[in-house]
Amino acid sequence: MRTARGWRHWVARAVAATAVAAAGLAAPGATPAPAARAPSATFPSPFGVVSRAMLAENRLPGTTAWRIAGTPPGLMEGFANTDAATPGQLVTLYVSTNAPTWHVEVYRMGWYQGTGGHRVWSSSSVAGHVQPPCAVLAATRTTVCDTWSAGLRFHVGATWPSGDYLLKLVGSGRQASYVLLTVWVPTSTATYLLVSRTLTEQGWNTFGGADFYQGTGPCAPGASTYPPCNRAYAVSIDRPQAIGLGASDFLTNEFPLVSLMERHGLDATYVTDITLTEHPGLASHHRAVLSLGHDETWTAPELFGVEAAQRRGVNVVFFGAAALVRHARLAAGPMGPNTLIVDYRDSALDPLNGHGSPWQVTGNTWAAPPTNWSATSLVGELYAGYVLPGQTPAPLVLFDAAPWLVRGTSLHRGSSIPGIYDSDIDHVVASAATPPTLQVLGHSPIPLSETYTNQGAWGGYTYGDLTYHTDPTSGAGVIDTGTTNWICALSTCAATPAAGALLSHLTTNILALVGAGPAGRVAPAVPNVAQVVPAGS
Repeated sequence: MRTARGWRHWVARAVAATAVAAAGLAAPGATPAPAARAPSATFPSPFGVVSRAMLAENRLPGTTAWRIAGTPPGLMEGFANTDAATPGQLVTLYVSTNAPTWHVEVYRMGWYQGTGGHRVWSSSSVAGHVQPPCAVLAATRTTVCDTWSAGLRFHVGATWPSGDYLLKLVGSGRQASYVLLTVWVPTSTATYLLVSRTLTEQGWNTFGGADFYQGTGPCAPGASTYPPCNRAYAVSIDRPQAIGLGASDFLTNEFPLVSLMERHGLDATYVTDITLTEHPGLASHHRAVLSLGHDETWTAPELFGVEAAQRRGVNVVFFGAAALVRHARLAAGPMGPNTLIVDYRDSALDPLNGHGSPWQVTGNTWAAPPTNWSATSLVGELYAGYVLPGQTPAPLVLFDAAPWLVRGTSLHRGSSIPGIYDSDIDHVVASAATPPTLQVLGHSPIPLSETYTNQGAWGGYTYGDLTYHTDPTSGAGVIDTGTTNWICALSTCAATPAAGALLSHLTTNILALVGAGPAGRVAPAVPNVAQVVPAGS
């Protein structure tokens, strides 16, 4: 440590050296000062790893003009020729509208002083027209709008940052709807990789009449089993979204986390699960892979990519329940490669059954033959059912208040946060696939009268679990929140502002842990499944 006198002497020498250097001279007998070091592009914070570029991005002017209020009049629906694009890539929009003219406004979604969006581009007006009916591939009950003509083409801006973008289609008669687009950067090594859920969104998209959960027309007499017999066996990304004014469930199951992370300037980059299927090695380029909201449908290449990343020390966070329940694969469609999402939900119906890799055959779940793979080995727990519609969401009850999780709060074992467990829930089930390091952080009772579950009952309750496990070799940590409602409860679905703020605090504690490198190197999981009460719950 320098003394006060020594410090003054050092400062005087530094000032003199600076003056001499400014005159283009070297100080006699002085060691040349090292070149000034540029500020690090990223730095740790209590909220996670911060990117200076992301902080600057979210200081740009924000706007709420991206929002569509109420139910717009008339017809406006559309889709893009891709769910994800790189800077400079050409994107084609297909739009059906009864507006005489329409244009598109492109918004990058984030924080932007609390407005949620920043407009990056707006097109000129083009003529509108109502498109012909979409085609249906009868063999798989697949709706594909390849009968539509292109309405507008634009290039993704060379400087547009990676992110989730809303393309707002605006008609001259106030017609309006959205198209989702993710901008991704192949060379990114950002700390956090956010994976948008095109596979799941399209699996639930009823545009055209059939998705993986329902169809049109009668089933065979007496056929009442699940999955329904009139479902689609493949769905196309080349059609509008039937819900959310074209945005599907983005605004509830993804955007609140996106907004939270960008509010704090966290070092994030974005892809879709289709992109990750096409480029599974991307998962290994980051410190943490973040699975968002309702992320039930995966492909084998996506799974293999995330597992390989985990073996290299990359952390994984499942911010929603029911991840990796449904098993799909990509196929070429009428409008291009990898535009069909195939999921027969019955291996006996899948033409690939018995031909080639069983990892491509789509049974009802990943655990069904011929894959026979339990998601528990990665996620840590299993999909257990769902809270019935119309019920009050159950609170998150802490079972093991790990210091890294509750840092900066007064939470402790037994503390609860209201309004968290809703929609799908996950539950710890003892099996050979359960990771040996599994630590139950939250164990939340949900009344059976308010729940559908096939995973057990204990005294009139079932449970939703928040879990954590770490890989003893790579150190990678895996966190599962155990509820699809987690992201929505950060803001949109928060029971109270205080509950949303507290859940946001826990979320940033999670992001801080997984952003620092292999979580098991910092906070190895402490196995405690045997201590959970009631036993087996």
